[in-house]
This record gives sequence, structure tokens and C-alpha cells, in this order.
Amino acid sequence: MTTPSTTLYGIPNCDTVKRARAWLDDHDIAYGFHDFKKQGVPEAELDRWLAALGWETLVNRRGTTWRKLDDATRESVVDAASARAVLLANPSLIKRPVVDWRQKARQADITAGFDAEQWARSL
Repeated sequence: MTTPSTTLYGIPNCDTVKRARAWLDDHDIAYGFHDFKKQGVPEAELDRWLAALGWETLVNRRGTTWRKLDDATRESVVDAASARAVLLANPSLIKRPVVDWRQKARQADITAGFDAEQWARSL
């Protein structure tokens, strides 16, 4: 059996991650799952995501983790380097799920967040 080339990164109890996983299952797309809580944030992959998507896309400013940060930490996130440090320290701040679609040539290599319509158009 070969390892799936699509990898979904996230937190298993996140509702958006649950919906994304169900969508992938419903569309018979094989994928590996990387659990931020158990496996941490892979630094080399985070660097790839920052380069591909930009730090503004990866930092989830709408979630409770962002709101729980102190003002100084929130105000310190001003560029990719500062975002990287905060994302590594707070994996729940990463907009979820991050999907590496290496098997889908027509789809962006990396996406953040779940958009069923966008994913369906890319199949």
C-alpha cells in the first residue's frame, strides 16, 4: 500500500477539520492526517506554508486562541518571522485545515481552511 500524497494538517476535534476530513472521505481522496496536538507543527512545512500562502492567511485571527493571546503578543505579529514564532508556540492559531495537495496538479499545492466548493472545482 502506498502512502497518500495528500496530507491534511490540523486538530482532530476542530469542527472545520472534521468537515474537511468527511469531505475527503466522501470524495474517496486518500490522505494522511498530521495532528498538531500530538505531532506538533513541522517547522519545515510551516516555512513552506508561509512562503506559499503568506502569514496573513495562516494566522487565524477569528478564533479563541487569538483572542486569548495577550495584547503584546497579538501586536507583535507583523511579518512572517513574528507569525512563525507565534504559530509554533500556539499551533491552534494556524488556520485549519492546512492541506498539502501534492497529488492534485490542478489544485493549489497548499490550501488553508475548508471551502467545499473550491475543493470540488479543483477535482
